[in-house]
Amino acid sequence: MHLIDHPTRLLLFTGKGGVGKTSLACATAVALADRGQRVLLVSTDPASNLGQVFGFTIGESEPTPVPGVPRLSALNINPEAAARAYRDRLVGPVRGVLPAETIKAMEEQLSGACTTEIAAFDEFTGLLERTLTEQAFDHVIFDTAPTGHTLRLLQLPTAWTNFLDSTTSGASCLGPLSGLEKQRHQYADAVATLADQATTTVVLVARPQAAALEEAARTSHELRVLGIGNQRLIVNSVMPGGESPDPVARAVRERERKAMANIPAAIATLSREIVPLQPCNLVGVSALRAMLTENPIDVVSTPALPAAHPPRRRPSLGMLVDGIEKDGHGLVMVLGKGGVGKTTIAAAIAVELASRGHPVHLTTTDPAAHLSMTVESNIPSLTVSRIDPHDERERYRQHVMEAQGGSLDDAGRALLEEDLRSPCTEEIAVFQAFSRVIQESRQSFVVVDTAPTGHTLLLIDATGAYHRDVVRHMNPDLHVVTPMMRLQDPGQTKMVIVTLPETTPVLEAEALQADLRRAGIEPWAWVVNASLAAAGPTNPLLVARAAAEEPHIDRVESKNPRMAVIPWLTEEPIGSRRLLELVHA
Repeated sequence: MHLIDHPTRLLLFTGKGGVGKTSLACATAVALADRGQRVLLVSTDPASNLGQVFGFTIGESEPTPVPGVPRLSALNINPEAAARAYRDRLVGPVRGVLPAETIKAMEEQLSGACTTEIAAFDEFTGLLERTLTEQAFDHVIFDTAPTGHTLRLLQLPTAWTNFLDSTTSGASCLGPLSGLEKQRHQYADAVATLADQATTTVVLVARPQAAALEEAARTSHELRVLGIGNQRLIVNSVMPGGESPDPVARAVRERERKAMANIPAAIATLSREIVPLQPCNLVGVSALRAMLTENPIDVVSTPALPAAHPPRRRPSLGMLVDGIEKDGHGLVMVLGKGGVGKTTIAAAIAVELASRGHPVHLTTTDPAAHLSMTVESNIPSLTVSRIDPHDERERYRQHVMEAQGGSLDDAGRALLEEDLRSPCTEEIAVFQAFSRVIQESRQSFVVVDTAPTGHTLLLIDATGAYHRDVVRHMNPDLHVVTPMMRLQDPGQTKMVIVTLPETTPVLEAEALQADLRRAGIEPWAWVVNASLAAAGPTNPLLVARAAAEEPHIDRVESKNPRMAVIPWLTEEPIGSRRLLELVHA
């Protein structure tokens, strides 16, 4: 791969969830270390799986040497741990000085998702500064979160610098601005470093699929707006050429050919590399080393090649919709890691319910939403919308100014405007929009296509924080039902976890389930999407991948009796007709 021939000091791998960013980042790190370079591999993903790829626990405070790969170390930036450290830095000096109630109020103020976000960025920019100053590593490779998260991370320096430039109150939702002021130069240096083409390369990763390539194009544009222009494109998991009698293999190649023939103009001129589809999950150093070889692993000559067999009959998505329909209304939240097909599954559930005559509202909280690419907006009984963070923030800002600004003098209105410019306003606005959706589900079906796992957990965390605040202050004689109570009630809300039949997606889905249970929310069902094992291929490469899926499907089924398996489809499930076919596949 040409990327490793003349790499810049910093490499950032980004793209739509599930396209293989982690595998490529890890493989690149191993390849550079094998060439004698000192390499640090860093994950900024809240749902990081570096440890799962390498098979050992990765440190969160100091780089951990990777066994079997001299000169390679790895590090996870844990947003929650960073937020705890950030709170301790602000609150610690005044413990024992200020009253206990004041300390408690400060801790609550610093418990939101915005604090987590800025704390993680502190870690990110601090790491950039240290690695550039100390010269301990020749290359630092960042395995980033799915696109929406990454763009938000890269936009933070500008957002907070602008806020610091314009504010006069001396405080923010993150506490005293003096704490942020100290980081101003660090933020500015981070932006300059990322924009320096001699130092930084952003590697856009996509699969040969229309949605993934469109996402890469949007990301490329957003990065250029931020001044980050040194970009490359890697198209991952491309089916090798050649004739095959297998209709599944032919459909895979044809779908990929069409996607590449219509590659968006924004990325068509970027330096491009192709990485072939691998026959196995990329776990372990040997698999990572093989990933970037010129030729894919030759599964045709592998003695242990599994024989093709008819697919096992498993529950369909239609069976889950039968259970959803029984209550006559309710909220269906479709959750999972980015790239597992949440949008498709959410749209299929909504279209099926609408086809049965129910009024349905299909919406998304994903910043990188593409519902309009999946389902038409003119289906009877179906309303399609999007909770857009920017739109919600502006709506919330206008509402607050109209409600409170009229009773304030000029100085008061200026102070209120200043407060509403804080990036934290977006968190509040999106939570309010989400609460309206929950309320609507009391009379009809509302299906929510959620953002990738990290974003969704932050939204649920905000819901929980609101719930705790209401419970703490409410009159015990009143019966109040908070949004969190509705999320915890399976009669009101059905959480559907979507995964792919692969090691990392299943482990991450299990971690998501554990997080939900800690919040008092029991997932209602699982969907294993895009299963080659359920499609019954005969092509040797696809048969090998199908055989590797079976243990993961069995694992999900053994722990979650309410589940569905959707086969890999020869036609992309776009449009109501194909979505309905998917429900009963």
